[in-house]
Amino acid sequence: MINEIWSDLRYRVRALLHRERLEHDLDDELGFHVEREVDKYVRSGMPRAEAERRARLAFGGVDRIKDDTRDSHGLAVLDIVAHDVRYALRSLRLTPGFTTAIVLTLALGIGATAAMFGVVDRLMFRPPAYLRDPASVNRVYLAATFRGERGTFHHFEYKRYRDFIAWTSSSVDVAAFATNSMAVGPASDAREIIVGIATASFFDFFDARPEVGRFYTHQEDTVSPGPLVAVISHALWQTQFGGRRDAIGEVIDIGPRHYTIIGVAPDGFAGLDVGAPPAAWIPLTPYASSHKGFDTDYDWGWLGMVVRRKAGVSIATSSADFTTAYERSWLAERETAPAMSPVSVAHPAVILAPVQIERGPEAGAAGRVVTWVAGVAIIALLVACANVANLLLARAFRRRREIAIRLAMGVTRGRLIAQLVTESLTLAILGGGAGLLVGWWGGTLLERMFQPDHAATPSIADPRTMAFCTAATLVVGLLTGIAPVLQATRGDLISSLKAGVREGGAHRSKLRTLLVVSQGALCVVLLVGAGLFVRSLAHVHALPLGYDVDPILVVHRNMRGGKLAPEASRALQHRLVHAAQSTPGVEGATEMVSTPFYDYESTYLKVPGVDSVRRLGPFQLQYASPGYFRTVGTRIVAGRGITANDRSGAPLVIVVSTEMARRLWPGRSALGQCVHVGADSMPCSTVVGIAEDIKERKMSLKAEANYYLPVEQVESHDIGGLYVRVRGNARDQADAVRRSLQTVMPGASYVSVMPFADIIDGERRSWRLGAMMFAALGGLSLVLASIGLYSVIAYGVAQRTHELGVRIALGAQVRDVLGLILGEGFRLALYGLAIGTGLSLIASRGIASLLFNESPRDPAVFAVVGGVLLGVGLVACLVPALRATRVDPNVALRSD
Repeated sequence: MINEIWSDLRYRVRALLHRERLEHDLDDELGFHVEREVDKYVRSGMPRAEAERRARLAFGGVDRIKDDTRDSHGLAVLDIVAHDVRYALRSLRLTPGFTTAIVLTLALGIGATAAMFGVVDRLMFRPPAYLRDPASVNRVYLAATFRGERGTFHHFEYKRYRDFIAWTSSSVDVAAFATNSMAVGPASDAREIIVGIATASFFDFFDARPEVGRFYTHQEDTVSPGPLVAVISHALWQTQFGGRRDAIGEVIDIGPRHYTIIGVAPDGFAGLDVGAPPAAWIPLTPYASSHKGFDTDYDWGWLGMVVRRKAGVSIATSSADFTTAYERSWLAERETAPAMSPVSVAHPAVILAPVQIERGPEAGAAGRVVTWVAGVAIIALLVACANVANLLLARAFRRRREIAIRLAMGVTRGRLIAQLVTESLTLAILGGGAGLLVGWWGGTLLERMFQPDHAATPSIADPRTMAFCTAATLVVGLLTGIAPVLQATRGDLISSLKAGVREGGAHRSKLRTLLVVSQGALCVVLLVGAGLFVRSLAHVHALPLGYDVDPILVVHRNMRGGKLAPEASRALQHRLVHAAQSTPGVEGATEMVSTPFYDYESTYLKVPGVDSVRRLGPFQLQYASPGYFRTVGTRIVAGRGITANDRSGAPLVIVVSTEMARRLWPGRSALGQCVHVGADSMPCSTVVGIAEDIKERKMSLKAEANYYLPVEQVESHDIGGLYVRVRGNARDQADAVRRSLQTVMPGASYVSVMPFADIIDGERRSWRLGAMMFAALGGLSLVLASIGLYSVIAYGVAQRTHELGVRIALGAQVRDVLGLILGEGFRLALYGLAIGTGLSLIASRGIASLLFNESPRDPAVFAVVGGVLLGVGLVACLVPALRATRVDPNVALRSD
């Protein structure tokens, strides 16, 4: 049976690929049989002409036999499809304006949706490249209750990782990994790029073979006196080593150490990251060994962890196994830190989730925004489909007489439907092809927006996205073709044959009206979302940060493992400040240790009369030099800031923020108060100033507490950072400042310089993305909806030419005709607004958590959207309304 099916399939494929030869063979075979029959009749004494006639009759018609043979090959269907496609292309070529409008509409809708699918798929659904058996692999999350709040995190300690290996049995593979920005290359050409840090077991999770060389082993992932090894990325191999196979064995500087290259990762291998691959992979244990107590303490949470469950072990079973191990590990940690909450209070637990961060319990706002924007893109595609269906309905209505004639001539309705669907699919395919170009450009843009730290690699050409685009094209073709097909093939054949130019109001399509109202309603949903995100973005930008952003450069120094004595470190810091202040275009420079939204510093505080400072919330520390507040733009609201007199040996002083003063000394002046910094035994630091509040950890309306200590009074602290204030655009002057400061750095050390705006913009990204994408897709939908409304009203005017002529002949004024047409368009827009407002009120609940200080039911947003939609609707109706006022009664009354 299988052999027969396979033989028939090969025969049909051969018939399809070698059709001309098959036709020639068929002609030869039929000619041979006919000729034999003719010879038989001739030998019996029949004249040749009569013999040929009798032979053809005996065969029942050569053409019929050929058709039957083609049917057996499956070629007849292909003939029909090819004919329908040629007919559709010829028909569409005769109406270039109509064809262009539909193709562009579908290109925008399909392209935007495909581009969004590529981003969503990469962030949330597509398994990392080379990952083996993704269904059995999970990222590990830890959950516990701290100070009454349940928290979840996926970074934990090396000691905890070893505990899990020792005390679990449900997994077959366990690995720890991390990424870090490290200096790669010699001092003269060092660049800070992402480096992967992983245990040797990490590579067991992937079906990846090194391009050259090998991955490192468990023996090399230990603290041993042997040489350090590294596996470099395919991109670094190509750019820095020219793709040379003899790069194996060369030495590369990564961070403060020298590594011997033992392998090159395959192209595209990025571990579990969704962005650009790390420049190199180095063993975890030797890297961590530079941190004292890394394998015995529980105070350095920096690792991610991934596990592969054993065959047949469910996620629930494995989570329970790891939770039990976590409880044991918690008890072990509590032996070294008795102040920790007991297990009965903390309830430590392990959550096993998909490896994609955006599908786990720590999904960020950007991931949620991209999910919403994907839904918005689908809505925009539906608006595009409704618009195309509307245009096709109008075209089908104009062709009803042609279709009626074809039906009267014997064409079956099934055959006619197939031809109309083919035309719709042809348009969709053309639109999908153009949509690939839109998606390619849009995908690149979206990758840069959602993952600005990674190289933009548009995924529109990837097989999954191409498959989605193809499926979307076919679905769109069918969706947009159903309504016109039903409209064109139903109705009375006689009345359609009699149809002339004049059409009465009874023939107006309710389906077209419904499509226009639907477009308007969906458009309202998108515009409301855009308005809410735009308002949120405005609130975020208006939020007082407590410092300037645009003119500030953030400088960090990296000693690459070199150690400086405190005096030498302070001297280097002074030289850096002097070098920065001497650079043209620089207005000021000051030392610092932490940067808002980037890194944080805090220490123990004791305030007389306050039982527990920690109980009042986190207090963030900043070290400041004279001129700090003037440089960064933070105002002193009472007292004074840090001055040159606040040096070593002088009385200890502290500047606190307004919120810190409120928490620690409510109802009293903070000036002159005492704060013990670092330990109870430390002498008092006197509050000499109160600074305005700043945003340091989170963009929110909730105030944060901060305090500032003079750099010169903290002799043992290695500062290592600067704020530099410049004139003009900070980004344009970043390189000049870096080059000026680099001349001061000793040996292999270097400085990194980044605009402060880049850090702050990262915190605003989710609102900016929401505003941009909702606004872009909402604007596109508004244009499509206005075109749909215009087409319905314009077609209605054309249908009602006779009626309008009668009205004008009977004395109707211009304002009456204008009011009639504009009123009809206004009602359609009003219906769409009403339905869209209801849908928006329902959908707005879902995005409430993504907004900033903005009600999801803001009446101002709804009012503006309503005004815009009604205004655009009236403008769209104005042209056909004016055309209606110019109807000549004489011409209209004669029309038929």
